[in-house]
Amino acid sequence: MKQNVQCSAPAGAVYGLGFIGAAIYFISQATSFWIGVLGFLKAIVWPAFLVYEALKQLAM
Repeated sequence: MKQNVQCSAPAGAVYGLGFIGAAIYFISQATSFWIGVLGFLKAIVWPAFLVYEALKQLAM
């Protein structure tokens, strides 16, 4: 059985660009090394923050 791997390529590209943008934003706002490390970790999970805030706004 052969799977079509290219069907998820656009989603991976969007996540990759979002990760780079989030990492740049969070690290540029950091005031110390460890806050920068925390910013990098936040950049990895930025979609979770996005979905959480969207659902919080929709629950109003």
